[in-house]
Order: sequence, then structure tokens, then C-alpha cells
Amino acid sequence: MRRQSEQAAGSGGGRDTAGPGVGVRLTRKGRLLVSLTSVCALAAAAGGSAWVAQRAKEGGRTSSAGAQVPGTAAPADTAPAGGRPGEPAGSLRESAGLGPRTAAAVPAASRQVLVVTGKDKDSPDAQAVLYERREGRWQARERWPARNGTRGWTPDHRSGDLRSPVGVYELSDSGGRLARPEGTKLPYHRDDLFVASGRSDGGNSLDGTFDYVVAVDYNRAVGVSPLDRSRPQGEAKGGGIWLHVDHGDGTQGCVTLRRDHIRKLLAALDPQDRPVVVMGDARSLAS
Repeated sequence: MRRQSEQAAGSGGGRDTAGPGVGVRLTRKGRLLVSLTSVCALAAAAGGSAWVAQRAKEGGRTSSAGAQVPGTAAPADTAPAGGRPGEPAGSLRESAGLGPRTAAAVPAASRQVLVVTGKDKDSPDAQAVLYERREGRWQARERWPARNGTRGWTPDHRSGDLRSPVGVYELSDSGGRLARPEGTKLPYHRDDLFVASGRSDGGNSLDGTFDYVVAVDYNRAVGVSPLDRSRPQGEAKGGGIWLHVDHGDGTQGCVTLRRDHIRKLLAALDPQDRPVVVMGDARSLAS
């Protein structure tokens, strides 16, 4: 089995968890954060890598482990943003090439959608396209090469399966080892614990991998740092799925973009536009 050897390090100092107009309150109530837990950064148990422990930055709401996976109904308080037969030109389904079930899972309130389309269900290669809805029409704003899990994609992600979860998930929080990039509007949690060391499966350095990250709201508490260890649906469903800086090959479940591209993404995402990521292999997204 191919596995990455990514290990967290750092002193735990130098935190800045405030986003624009957003404060994160530290509290002893609720969950205890026991380790840095990005699925992309979890070292194999056989590797014996040690992880730095820290307290959770508590607060916020909870996301589902299987949030809006294609084939499931959209939340009751939302209507589809696209995907019905006979839609006018400029619908999300037409613009992004999504299938009816996938498009129907995108909340009607969303005006920014990052579509990550994997080459194949067993491939780590993908393309990311950022769509924005303006004046009732969806248009592609940016297109970037991307990578996903080493073993590809799955509609039923499990911890350690080296596959990225297929589905539609909100993008609520960001962070990283480096200072908040200019123009970032999502809450940004700067922390020295966003560090991975060692090398990937392909022998590439992991230095700088977590300089910038955007948390995918898969099986996590929302409104807290991406480092938060909470797993509302249980540890078996995995978690810590992030968009982060590419290291040249497949991940343990995250999606990666080049450094300059993820900085552009951070500058583009706006919480007022309810950004979501639609992610999966091409066949799954066409359903």
C-alpha cells in the first residue's frame, strides 16, 4: 500500500485565528483537539510518526460526513442551483457539465462553486474550475490543474483509504502557516502547527504544503480552525479534508493546487457568496 509520510511539527506558538470581522473564542467546553489531523497529513500508523497535540478552537456549527453527495437530496431549506431539464443557457449544469443529481445538490444560495473533476475514479489527477454566478448566469472564472487522493475517489470515504470523498461541501474556513494573503475574505486561522515534514509517496518534499489551506466541510465542526480534530460522524469516516498547496503527487484524501493558484482561490472566495466545492471523478459528477 502506498502511503505518504507527512508529520506535523512546530512549537504551537504564533496563532492568529481572526478573519475579517470574525473572532474565534477559545474555550474549554466541548471537544479536545488531540492532534493535527488533515487526512493529507496523517502519517501511516506503521510509520510511527508523532503528531503535535493542541486544544480545539471551539465553536461553530457541524458539517455532515456525507454532505450532499450526488444521489442524495439537497437540504430541505435549499433549492437546486441548477440541474433541471430544459434550463436556460448559463445554468450551472450546462456551464460545468454536471449531472442532474450533482447539480441539484448545490444550494440555491451559492454563487461560487469550485468544481474539481478527477480524471478517473482511480486517478490522482484532476482539474479545478471556479464558477461564479453573476446576473443569473454561471461563468468559469479560473481553471487550474489539481490533484486528489492517491487512489482516486470514493462516495464512501473512510479514514486511511487514500481516496478523496465525492460530494458537494461548503467552504467555510481557511488558514495556514503563513500570514493571511491579501484579499482573503474567509475566516483565516494562522498557526505554526500548519507544518508537514518528510516526503510524499513520490519522494517529493512536503515543506510548505500547509502554508495555505481551505477546509472542506466534510465531517468537521464549522467556524473553527481547519486544525480542529472534531469528527461529528466519527473517526471511521475520516476528516481533515483540505484544499492545500500541491506537493507534486497524490494525497491521502485532500485536493491540492499550485501555490499561486490557491492564493488566487483564497482571494476569490467570499463567504457572502456561500462558496462550495463539487468534487469527484468525472463519471460520478456526471450523474
